This record gives sequence, structure tokens and C-alpha cells, in this order.
Amino acid sequence: MAGTFYHESLAAHGVEVLTPGHDDQELLHDIIYAELVQNRVTPESKKIILRIINDLVQRGASGIILGCTEIPLIITQDDVTVPVFNTTRIHCEAAIAFSFDD
Repeated sequence: MAGTFYHESLAAHGVEVLTPGHDDQELLHDIIYAELVQNRVTPESKKIILRIINDLVQRGASGIILGCTEIPLIITQDDVTVPVFNTTRIHCEAAIAFSFDD
């Protein structure tokens, strides 16, 4: 989130990227590495992530990039009112399409 990959890549297509504040980024980092990578999903962590997503929507986000392979373990499209973009799924589908492209 703190890097420039999404910001620069999407800005080239006229899309502004909003990211959570520093404290929320640290919360997400802790949830990902202390829980999700250990295959632990807690209702409390889901509430925190949904609060962060809702904050972004309130700031004007019209979609949410699930840019970490573990986030889709806890957040799905059914949880959010704006479109979510599961980058793990997007990459897998692109790899399959590339593999079968003539």
C-alpha cells in the first residue's frame, strides 16, 4: 500500500488510488502476518478490515483492490458495497488466458 506500483500504474489510466492511513496500514499488516498467513480468521479482524474499507469508501473510493493474497480469505464481494478486485484471482485468470492464447 505504501509503494507506488498501483498509484503510478492506475494514474496512467486516470484512476486515483486511495490508501488507508499509516495506523490502518499497520493494523492490516498485523492482521495479515499474525493471523491470515497462519490461516486464522477472526470476526474482530474482519470488522477492522471492513471499517478500513468503509473509511476508504467514505473518502471516495469506488472500488477496493484486495492486493494481498491473504485478504480474500477474510473479505469477499458479499461483504462490501463497492466492487472488490481480488488480485490473486485476476492474476490466475490472466495466467490461464495467456497459457491458452494462440
